Amino acid sequence: MMLGSVLNPINSTVIAVALVPIGAAFGAPPSQTAWLVSALYLATALGQPIVGRLIDLFGPRRLFLVSTSLVGVAGVIGTLAPTLGVLIAARVLLGFGTCAGYPAAMALLRSEAKRTGQDSPAGVLTTLAVANQTIAVIGPLLGGLLIGLGGWRSTFALNIPLAVVSVALGALRLPKQSGPRPAARGGLAEQIDLPGMGLFAAMLFTLLLFLMNLHTGTWYLPVITIAAGAAFAVRELRAGTPFIDLRVLGGNVPLLATYGRALVAYVVSYAFLYGFTQWTEEGYGLSPFHAGLVQVPMFLVGIGVSVTVGRRNAIFGKLLLGAVGQIVACLLMLTLTAASPLWALILLAVIFGVPQGSNSLALQNSVYFQSDPQRTGSSAGLLRTFGYVGSMIASSATAASFGEHAGTGGMHHLAWIMLGAGVLYLLITVFDRGLRRLSAGLAKPKDPADPAGPVEPADPAGSASKP
Repeated sequence: MMLGSVLNPINSTVIAVALVPIGAAFGAPPSQTAWLVSALYLATALGQPIVGRLIDLFGPRRLFLVSTSLVGVAGVIGTLAPTLGVLIAARVLLGFGTCAGYPAAMALLRSEAKRTGQDSPAGVLTTLAVANQTIAVIGPLLGGLLIGLGGWRSTFALNIPLAVVSVALGALRLPKQSGPRPAARGGLAEQIDLPGMGLFAAMLFTLLLFLMNLHTGTWYLPVITIAAGAAFAVRELRAGTPFIDLRVLGGNVPLLATYGRALVAYVVSYAFLYGFTQWTEEGYGLSPFHAGLVQVPMFLVGIGVSVTVGRRNAIFGKLLLGAVGQIVACLLMLTLTAASPLWALILLAVIFGVPQGSNSLALQNSVYFQSDPQRTGSSAGLLRTFGYVGSMIASSATAASFGEHAGTGGMHHLAWIMLGAGVLYLLITVFDRGLRRLSAGLAKPKDPADPAGPVEPADPAGSASKP
């Protein structure tokens, strides 16, 4: 499951150092190559909650095998792509192919907790987060090496062996599900809620297209988004088995706040990953390989932070640490120029490693404890969806800030946007009283009379999200 969950981050980080050589190969500016980033996240943002819901209904095995098979197909298409358009299509397919890994892992954790009676997965959740960050460490460096050895096409070819291994391990090790889970019995169409999924896809697709084309000529896209959102809300409130239970979700304020934090956190982290990396190549003059090396300290520090804070249950402290780290890093980013010493870039990457390790772990833990156990897969998928909306905003902000060239002025403009998102993240965290109650509940000692593990924290919202 860890291998499946890292398919998305490795494709996210490898492409960061490949954007410039791909642009050179096809004669495309940063505003066009940005679609290579957005295409993957657009597809994944649409697919994660849908696949997550199907995993809740039918178990992780089937969805995992089908989805990861698409990763290999996308690798072949990307390796042979004759145009930028075909390459973008391969990234779309990669997005759908990587949808099952993370929600399947979270659903499997929940089912194993139920089977063993030990609902205290802090160590496993930390391992899952560290696995993703370890791949993120390797991604930029591996991307630079692959480009140096075989050109940018080798970054797509990498997906072929990864998909083969993922499908083989999934077929051998994932538990088989003979039929729909008890909650999924009944009419298949009713349980899957195809109309709800379609309206959700229309709402999110038009929203993300608007974010990628912020000008007056696309005024109709937010209108369609609002109309589709209204129809989606009406459908879900009337459906017997809704795709997203808006009544439960609306009453679970802590979970909604977690999704909001994920959105703004991804704005900061992905604007740095893609925008700052492009500046180090075009504005600072580093090669793709050395640009990847500059990113390595961020991920190494992130791993160290995750391992350190992962041993503690206090979610609020992790979020506060990440919030402060983001703000400090953005302020330092505003001071950099093309004449800055290389150690300043490395220092920036080190500081960004603090929120990289703290935020991802805290958000993941929050969703696990705040979501409805019967909807763990779809709740985990929604976490990624909100994060990917943030990454789309980051991609749009990067394209708007740089235009035709990733210069220092555009990098500073992007840093101001990142700083605003970082301050918003801090405010959402500080004023969320439920976080303190959740942390206090997780810190309760184990009940000697209860072999199942530590006392589960009460729902901070007092809602019906915990059956």
